Amino acid sequence: MSNYAAHPTAIIDEDAEIGKGTKIWHFSHVMPGAVIGGNCNIGQNVVISPKVRLGNNVKVQNNVSVYTGVTCEDDVFLGPGCVFTNVLNPRSFISRKDEFKSTLVKRGASIGANATILCGLTVGEYAMIGAGAVVTKDVPPYALVVGNPGRQVGTVDREGNTVS
Repeated sequence: MSNYAAHPTAIIDEDAEIGKGTKIWHFSHVMPGAVIGGNCNIGQNVVISPKVRLGNNVKVQNNVSVYTGVTCEDDVFLGPGCVFTNVLNPRSFISRKDEFKSTLVKRGASIGANATILCGLTVGEYAMIGAGAVVTKDVPPYALVVGNPGRQVGTVDREGNTVS
């Protein structure tokens, strides 16, 4: 018996590690080599690719694909439909798997619905990325980032309240 809960339609590949108390919902796929911490919530229609690392208490909302190269530390929130990339210049006819860039989402950060995070970046601790933002550069800790391209318009506290 496992220490996590998965809906019968979820696919959990061998060699995926899933922590105690994690819940995985309808039509989601956790691929080999993925590591998911304890007490996470993986929403409907989510893909967790090989070698992705999610810390404890990470919330992944519906329709999110977390691609190889992404690491989310503890207490990260990924809003519905947010997008990660892992190659800077993709072409369908050129394999660039050896060019994947790492993306780090630090502890407590929140990424809003339909935001896009380009690869090779770091989103700082407790940063807040607004819905629909397109993040093209590193985000400082506690920054509030909105728009396309994403720009810092203020700061937030640990609870996500605007402080400036």
